[in-house]
Amino acid sequence: MTGKKRNIATDLARHDAHEIKPEEYEDIPELTDDWFEQANLHVGGKLVRRGRPPVATRKEAVSIRLSQDVLRHFREGGPGWQTRINEALRDWIKQVG
Repeated sequence: MTGKKRNIATDLARHDAHEIKPEEYEDIPELTDDWFEQANLHVGGKLVRRGRPPVATRKEAVSIRLSQDVLRHFREGGPGWQTRINEALRDWIKQVG
């Protein structure tokens, strides 16, 4: 930089002194719940990712054929039936060593 101040054509003091009037509020977007849901959250200058946090041991999607009575038993428990099947299999692994 040359050290000289550059002249600008704006009177900053006049703009700083301006008070927003009610009719000017139309220019300001309304901050709705939907707007906040779509907004990005930054903490310490870093974008905070949405969704489930990454886990150390990821699950793998597989296709498995199970008996209808087994599926019926776990599904009758409501949501989370796949997790309950996973837990039952873990318990079985612990039993058989």
